[in-house]
Amino acid sequence: MNGVFAISLDFELYWGMKDVVSVENYAKNLDGTPKAVERMLELFKKYDTHVTWATLGYIFCKDKNELIKNYPKIKPNYKDDEINLYSYIEQNQNLKDEYHFAPKSIDLITSYENQEMATHTFSHYYCLEEGQDEEAFYEDLKVAKNIAEKKGIELKSLVFPRNQYNKNYINVIKKIGIKAYRGNEKGWIYEAKSEKEKKTALKRVLRIIDSYLNISGYHTYKLEKTTDTTPLDIPASRFLRPHSPKLSFLDSLRLKRVTDAMSYAAKNKELFHLWWHPHNFGVYTDENITFLEKILKHYKVLEKEYGFQSLTMAEINSIF
Repeated sequence: MNGVFAISLDFELYWGMKDVVSVENYAKNLDGTPKAVERMLELFKKYDTHVTWATLGYIFCKDKNELIKNYPKIKPNYKDDEINLYSYIEQNQNLKDEYHFAPKSIDLITSYENQEMATHTFSHYYCLEEGQDEEAFYEDLKVAKNIAEKKGIELKSLVFPRNQYNKNYINVIKKIGIKAYRGNEKGWIYEAKSEKEKKTALKRVLRIIDSYLNISGYHTYKLEKTTDTTPLDIPASRFLRPHSPKLSFLDSLRLKRVTDAMSYAAKNKELFHLWWHPHNFGVYTDENITFLEKILKHYKVLEKEYGFQSLTMAEINSIF
């Protein structure tokens, strides 16, 4: 098996940012997301790149009324109400549709070849926060699966919101029919933690530095068959940090950090798994697209020289 280049996108709109920034202060990113999705799709088509779009079940709906009609039988009972999106829905009479729902973008994505629609859970479900449990998680995934099926989509892969991987939930994923999930990058600065546990200045700083300088390794992985590979862990390698005007003078290092790891994976027949959020490209879209194109051009070089292949998460699972 040759090396594999995987890309997965956490498509969540404002739901994934609600506890981080106000909707007013994130409006520019959200306004630019639909156009960023279109431009990414054209770029993926140009470079024949297979991509997994881990999409929040909420954004399949056209508006708040449809969302409420699709509520699961059991909802999580988080102790921290700040992360409870059901409370947010109840407290806001008018949710701006384009910031919270994206059925047209989903239809556009599924109209392109080699783009996998996966799940990011229905409600941005936090698997490591106090107040959630396996039963509520199962009901959440069941609704996510049902709402996708209404569009003729079979969900085969999953990305945990906030990368809150919970090993106790693997059987739930398997029960619902998910074949693959994105595990976390290896190393203590990328360990799966609750929001409270991971909010340490040291880890944040180290993750930023690691985006520019190799302080934690390439994070490429051998894809080896085992007796039970369902659901298959397809670990993340690198978060594609978006363009920052203040740090743009370091962009050559940011690019090299990614392409060096890609080259290592291609030469050693390993997996390199890149991820980000579409809303990251909602501002400075030109700069972000230009940067992404440099990565995809490098992929094509590695494809020609080493047989490096671009695969979705579902396609990677099908190999096993």
